[in-house]
Amino acid sequence: MRKIILLSCICMAFTLITNAQTEDKKWSIGLNAGVSQSNGGIGNDFYKTNLSLNDLNYLGSVSLSRYLTTHFDVSITASKGKVGNKSDKGTFSSGFTAALLDFRFNIMGPKSFIRPYIFIGGGAVLFDKNLAISDKSVDYIAPDGGVGINVRLSPYVGFNIQEAYLYSNNSKRDGINTTSNDAYLFHTVGLTFNFGKKKDADNDGISDYKDKCPNTPSGVMVDKNGCPLDKDNDGVADYLDACPDMAGTITLKGCPDKDGDGVADKDDRCPDVAGLAALQGCPDRDGDGIADIDDRCPDIRGTVGMKGCPDTDADGVADIDDQCPNTKLGYKVDAKGCPFDNDNDGIVNEEDRCPSQAGPTSLKGCPDTDGDGVADIDDRCPTIKGTIKNKGCPEISRESIKRITEIGSKVFFENNSDKLKVASLVQLDELASILHKYEAANLIIEGYTDSKGSAEMNLTLSQKRTESVKTYLMGKGIMESRLTATGFGEATPISDNKTSIGRAKNRRVELKTSY
Repeated sequence: MRKIILLSCICMAFTLITNAQTEDKKWSIGLNAGVSQSNGGIGNDFYKTNLSLNDLNYLGSVSLSRYLTTHFDVSITASKGKVGNKSDKGTFSSGFTAALLDFRFNIMGPKSFIRPYIFIGGGAVLFDKNLAISDKSVDYIAPDGGVGINVRLSPYVGFNIQEAYLYSNNSKRDGINTTSNDAYLFHTVGLTFNFGKKKDADNDGISDYKDKCPNTPSGVMVDKNGCPLDKDNDGVADYLDACPDMAGTITLKGCPDKDGDGVADKDDRCPDVAGLAALQGCPDRDGDGIADIDDRCPDIRGTVGMKGCPDTDADGVADIDDQCPNTKLGYKVDAKGCPFDNDNDGIVNEEDRCPSQAGPTSLKGCPDTDGDGVADIDDRCPTIKGTIKNKGCPEISRESIKRITEIGSKVFFENNSDKLKVASLVQLDELASILHKYEAANLIIEGYTDSKGSAEMNLTLSQKRTESVKTYLMGKGIMESRLTATGFGEATPISDNKTSIGRAKNRRVELKTSY
C-alpha cells in the first residue's frame, strides 16, 4: 500500500512540472502502478480478492503512445515488478521486466471526456534467474490484450484504468509443467500526459483541434476560434474587406453602395445616381457605352472613340466635326475628315497610283513624260515615245527581227561542247547591240540537237549551249531578267536525222523576241 501511495505522489509531482499540452498533440506518456496475478501450474489467482497486502505482487509501468488515426493508437509499455502465486502445490515468486508493443482501438473519438478502449499486441518478459526452475530467463508474450478507460482531467492530463492479459509461451515458469501455458493479469491505474508539436496548419496560433477556420491565410489576425477578424461585422473578414471600417455587402467585398447600382461607393463616379458597373456607376442615356458625364453627344448614340458622337463614314472624325462626311471606308483623312491629296492633282492618295507626283486622271494620277499614254511608272522607255503594247517602248523594226533570226542560225559550238566558236562571238555582239537599242524587248534563246547520242545527254547539252549564249549576252550588259534560255535536246527536228545534212540543220539555236 505504501508503494502505491508513493507512486501516486510521484505522478502528481510530474503533473505539476510538466509543460501544458493540448489534446491535439500526438504523443502521450503514461505512468501507471498496480498489481499482477498469475495462472500456472501452482494455481490460478485471477480476480481473487482475499489476499492480504503482503501477498500482493506490485508493478509499475511507463508507456509511450502515438496517435495514428481518430480511433487508433500504437504504444510501447515497459513494466517492472513481481509476479507469483501460492497454493497447496507450492509457492512461486519472481521479479520481472516486461516490454510490450500494443495497438489500441479507442471506441470514442479524441474529443470525448471518457474514452474506453481495447488493445492487442505482444512482447517479452525477462524474469529473475532461477536455475532450479528454468535456465531460460525470457518468456515471449503472444498475444497480450485487454481493455481500459482514459478519463480527461484537463487538456493535458488524463486518468487511466487498464486490465491487461498476457499469454506466455512457457508452461512451467513456476516449476510445474501443465498442458496450458502460463498467463498473467496486470491491473493498473495511472496518469497520461500529452506532448508533441502542436498541429496548426494555417499558423494562426490556434491549434487545428480548436480552429473553426483551419484554412486562414498566413499572417491574418484571428479571434479565439481561429477565424479572421471582422471589425464592422458585415460578414467580410477584414483581410478581404475593401472597406474594413464601414459595413457593406459581401458581393462588394464589404463596401457600401448608396445608389444600389452594384458599384461600391468608393469606386462609383456617380455615387448618388444609379448607373452601370461598366461605366463606374454612371448612367448612359443613349446606350453607346459612354457615360453621360463624358458624352459629347449624350442624346445621340455614338462610339467610344468619338467620345459618344456618331461617325457615319468611320474615318475617325465625328460627324459634328467632319467636313467630308461621305469619305470612303478606309481612306486616311485630315483633321477636318477629308482624304489626303499630297500632290494636289485632284486624286486622293488612296486612288492615286503616284500620290507624290501630279498626273492626269486618265493615268490615275501618274505623269507621262513622253506622252505615249503609258505612265512613267509602267513605261520601260519613259523618255522615248512608244506604244502601250510594248510597255511604252517603240516597236522593234522588221529588219531587226529578221536580223536576230539570222544571227540565231549563225551561232555555232565546238563538237559535243557548249563552248561557243570564235565566229559566233561577232554575231552575238551584234545581237547585244540590237537588244540595247530596244530595251523593252526580251529574248528567248532555244537550243536543239540532232538525235545522235542519248536523249538525256542531248537535253543537257542543248541546255548548256543556251546558257552559254545567255551568259555571253549578260557579259555585254544585257539584264538577266530579259533573257530566257531553254534547251529542248533532240525534240522538234526541222530535218531528217538520218542524213548528215539533216542532222546539221537540227543542231541549231533559235532566237525570238517578246515584250
